[in-house]
Order: sequence, then C-alpha cells, then structure tokens
Amino acid sequence: MQAFVAPRWLPGGNAQTIWPALFGRRYTGAAPVYRRERWAAPDGDFVDVDFQDAPDPATAPLLVLFHGLEGSSRSHYAEALAAVARERGLGFAVPHFRGCSGELNLGPRAYHSGDHEEVGWVLARLRARSPAGVFAVGVSLGGNALLRWAEEAGDSAAAVAQAVAGVSAPLDLAAGAEAIGRGFNRLVYERMFLSTMKPKALAKLAQHPGLFDADRLRAARRLRDFDNIFTAPLHGFAGAADYYARAAAGPRLGDIRIPALVLNARNDPFVPGDSLPVPQQLTNPRVTLWQPRHGGHVGFPQGAWPGHVRTMPEAVVDWLLAHR
Repeated sequence: MQAFVAPRWLPGGNAQTIWPALFGRRYTGAAPVYRRERWAAPDGDFVDVDFQDAPDPATAPLLVLFHGLEGSSRSHYAEALAAVARERGLGFAVPHFRGCSGELNLGPRAYHSGDHEEVGWVLARLRARSPAGVFAVGVSLGGNALLRWAEEAGDSAAAVAQAVAGVSAPLDLAAGAEAIGRGFNRLVYERMFLSTMKPKALAKLAQHPGLFDADRLRAARRLRDFDNIFTAPLHGFAGAADYYARAAAGPRLGDIRIPALVLNARNDPFVPGDSLPVPQQLTNPRVTLWQPRHGGHVGFPQGAWPGHVRTMPEAVVDWLLAHR
C-alpha cells in the first residue's frame, strides 16, 4: 500500500473518495450476510453488533471493524472487509457506534472520535468469546478511536487484540475539522455529515429535553459548531477545541504497545498530508506508517472502470494476520 497508485481514469483525492464509496466493487459473489446481536451496555443502553461467522469459530480469529462517522456494517469498506474476512476464513464483527445501527440509542450520549472506553469494552467482550484471537481495524473516526484505545491500554492491550490498524484516521482532529470546513469539502462532505447528524441530535433532544440548545444546533453550519454544541459537552469535553486536543490519536502513537498499522493517503481531502506523523520522527517500532500519495479518504480504488475497493482491505488484513 505504500506504493499504491490509483487508476489514471480516477485522478485526485476527491474523485478517489467519492467514486469508490458509490460505485467501487466491494466483493465477488454474494453480498455479505450478517446476523445481529444486541448487547446491553454497562450504562443501561444498547449496542448492536453485526456478525459474519467463520466456518469454524473455535479456530478462526475474529476481525473486528470500528466504522467511521455515520458509517455502518453496510458501508463500502465494511462490506469489502467482510468479503476479505470470508475469503480468509475469519470471523467478522462490526460493532455499531451508538445511533448508527438504524435505531436511536436510549441514553443521552452518542459517539465520538476518542471513544476509547466504548472500544475497549466491546473488544474485551469479543475477545472473551474468540479463542483464536482478535484483530481490529478502525476506519476514519473509528480508526482514531481504536488507536486511542491502544494508546490508553498500553501493555494491557496485548491481552485483548493481537494487532490493530487505523485506516484514514484523522490523527489531528483540529486539522481535520479545519480542512473539512473549506471550499469543496464544506459544500459536499461537511454538508453530507450534518444532514444526518443534526436530525439524530434533535431526536436525542426529544428523548432527553434540555440536553442542549435546539436553536443553536439547527443554526450550526460547521462540524466544529456541531461539536461545540453537541459532541463535546455530551461526552465530557469543555468544547470542540478540548475535544480535538484530548481525543486525537496522533500525538500519542508512541504509547502503543501492540503492532499497529496506520494507513493514510496523502491526498485525503479532509485529513491533510501535513497533519500526518512524519515517519522519520516516529520512534515506536510497534507502529507501521503507510502513507501512499494516492487513495483519497477510505477510497483506494483500483482496476479498470468502474474499479474495485478490495486492495486496501486485502493489504490491511494480510498485515494484521502476519502478527498472529
């Protein structure tokens, strides 16, 4: 993946982000089929986990995916990873962040980029039922949250996961928030995210009156505004700036004590290349950085038109399995 090159017919980071998500081939053969489990969370809420079972769960490792902002088990990267897991004989699980499984969760909280406590609880429960071990991938927001868990867990992470990978993770959340609020990004990506996040937040307010100021939320036109009004205060942060500083995984990659892969395309539209860690300055031998020039945000398309999105999942899964 370090030498990954996108096809000539799909130039630029935006095209390599949007086209694969909409039209890239995710799998060969049948679409992934999931079964869903609803877990009672420690705070009395629920978490929905979608599973694709391995042929022999007793001997097959489990691959766990933490999805991105407003993602799910049906996101393009999720179905591509499910297909690769099926081909490799692995179990596959997608725990949904609160409110992302198609049903509004019960409690006042939602999810955020630094949600390492939720990640840790889910991984520990999955490890307890996976005798052959657990490998975890986080994509975008989920990638940052997964890496934050590995940083917080330190030496104890090895008892839960054998290796982790963060794909297109916004390692510098402040830089990502700034980038997504500019130009084309603001017109397309920021508007797209807010179009689903704001209605969910208002539905949460109907569940829990007084949680935040509805008029301010409706007036929000920037993700930073949304984070100031909703994400930060609901999850124990003083504001968006405090949230971005404390939740970002980038500054603490040196704390990771298990094998960790960090994959970011340098032309990602809203994870600026100059915000990524510099390989020459990263002294943690457990962390591997892949920073190809092409790929966009969770795109990494290849092949003749209309292309496919299997290259990244295959490379990431193979890297993880090399640490069995």
